Amino acid sequence: MYSLLEETLTNFQNFNAIPAGRKVVLQGLIDYIQKRVDKNLPVNLNFICTHNSRRSHFAQVWAQVSASYYHIDHIFCSSGGTEEMAVHPQVLETLVRSGFAVHKISDGNNPIFAIKFDGNLPAIIAFSKVFNHGFNPQSQFGAVMTCSQADEGCPFIAGAEARLSIPFEDPKVADGTKEQSAVYERRSDEIAMEMMYVFSKINR
Repeated sequence: MYSLLEETLTNFQNFNAIPAGRKVVLQGLIDYIQKRVDKNLPVNLNFICTHNSRRSHFAQVWAQVSASYYHIDHIFCSSGGTEEMAVHPQVLETLVRSGFAVHKISDGNNPIFAIKFDGNLPAIIAFSKVFNHGFNPQSQFGAVMTCSQADEGCPFIAGAEARLSIPFEDPKVADGTKEQSAVYERRSDEIAMEMMYVFSKINR
């Protein structure tokens, strides 16, 4: 794992900072992952938000990295939305500051990015897509709803064996303001700490 990123992750292990009520919300995801791990089954997680441009990408990336950090194998994280937009540039800038290496691999209105967290491990592929896009798992996956709008707008997700609501506030509210970078960083840090907490609880 890249040294700056590993250093960043050590700052997210003060799990006492996570409110008790929030830990109750996260327990469902912990239980789902543990159940699959106990059966030696791969764990597919699809993080879903409205536009698949901000929170769902943060969650996908930090979950994948947290699983690697705690040596939980066969975890495969993806993300999607109820509609397709594009990964917001501030998400990528925030991840770079945290220690990731981001490479653009296609242009256009909805560019595709390779997000690397370790020189020897596969990149996380990031682009905006609907939740049932062929790039994402089609069955036996956990659907993790990262915003209340997507949760309300998706009454049924075909193929999901579990549906888990873990909403985060949208950093979009700060777009175009002088607080934009700080707000995105706070949201990224919050998601990172919660994903670290989740995978710290998994017994291999």
